[in-house]
Amino acid sequence: MSSLAYDPNPAAEAGESRKAEEPARDEVPAGGAPADLRPVPRISVQAFCETPETAKMMESASIDRRMSKAHVKVHMGGIAAAVDFYGSAPTPNLIVIECSLPANELIEHLDGLAEVCDPGSKVVIIGHVNDVTLYRDLIHRGVSEYLVAPVSLFQLVATIGDLYTDPTAEPLGRTIAFVGAKGGCGASTVAHNVAWSIARLFENDVVLADLDLAFGTAGLDFNQDPLQGIMEAISAPERLDETFLDRLLSKCTDQLSLLAAPASLEKTYDHDEKTFDSLIEVMRKTTPSVVMDMPHSWTNWTRHLIGTADEIVIVAEPDLANLRNAKNLLDTLRQMRPNDSRPHLVLNRVNVPKRPEIKPEEFTAALDLEPAAAIPFDPQLFGTAANNGQMIGELDPKHQSKAQFDLVSQIVTGRSEVRKPKGAGLNMLMARFLKKRKGAAKGA
Repeated sequence: MSSLAYDPNPAAEAGESRKAEEPARDEVPAGGAPADLRPVPRISVQAFCETPETAKMMESASIDRRMSKAHVKVHMGGIAAAVDFYGSAPTPNLIVIECSLPANELIEHLDGLAEVCDPGSKVVIIGHVNDVTLYRDLIHRGVSEYLVAPVSLFQLVATIGDLYTDPTAEPLGRTIAFVGAKGGCGASTVAHNVAWSIARLFENDVVLADLDLAFGTAGLDFNQDPLQGIMEAISAPERLDETFLDRLLSKCTDQLSLLAAPASLEKTYDHDEKTFDSLIEVMRKTTPSVVMDMPHSWTNWTRHLIGTADEIVIVAEPDLANLRNAKNLLDTLRQMRPNDSRPHLVLNRVNVPKRPEIKPEEFTAALDLEPAAAIPFDPQLFGTAANNGQMIGELDPKHQSKAQFDLVSQIVTGRSEVRKPKGAGLNMLMARFLKKRKGAAKGA
């Protein structure tokens, strides 16, 4: 887990005396909130409080206008409750913990929290001891900030804003590009269901960017008909900021937003290589997960976006054309991204009746790439979901495909070891699938 790993931070230590000895932004001016408070992006925040005063402050902060995009939940029980809670649940973007334990016990519980905390989660501790040595120990263990109680609403909002909007901080968002090895292989359907799964499974905000500008189907799949979308964003780069982006997003669920494609043939979409860079940058600053539904085309701008994505998912059907194209994609991406991890592979529409297919084990062996998931062929389920504007998990939460989409969402967000039971793992599903194929072959 990255945020609670031992990671000395000399820059943080340089400011430790000020933080431990001086009040930080909790002096509220008579006229109201400090003028330099920054809006908090679309993050999930969970607080574990020990005192009613801190819990009340957290509740008040959750309804402050600067926190309007964040999703905040308040629990009681302090750090012990947090360790117990996250033993069976994914962690949010930010955990706020109030702890009045002595320093040695706090460190011990913090080590326990590190064992159950997901990668990328930040931790803010609200303590009751003003101690520079404790502050140094906490920072070395990856804690993002240590605040001394009592903490004001504005101090908390300022701390969270600084963590996520500091120009020197790492971008909040992770970009995930879904690419079809062949036109019509279902890459968009996989991308949409995985985006929905990330939002539901981890309670994290997701922006789904439909980049198939001429033929995008995200609006149809989510039963949305937005008047504005991607084209408005890139047509006015001088206006593009967080506020402008908010006006262009269409809300699909509480934590899933859509940046729709025009899906129009009134003009062509021959853009420059870096036309979409500013848009992607703004989305990464404000949203934890950005799912890019890529068109099946190979242009300067699509090649550039795929090459710069944090994670790439290649969706393919088990036939020869898909195998050839997937191999070409992998070879090209290996040259473009020599220091990045390999793309993930999702086999889609597997086991179509009477269709000659390449066996999954042969397909993956030819690519030297293990599949992240195998989605079975089920035209009734997928057709009904598409016609209803629903995701598979909404229509049939117990279907095997829903478990596969959940699995892909865990992998692409770096949470492949989620402790909360959410369906069978890939090995079990693949074994079941192969057993079913062998049985069908014997019956034939």
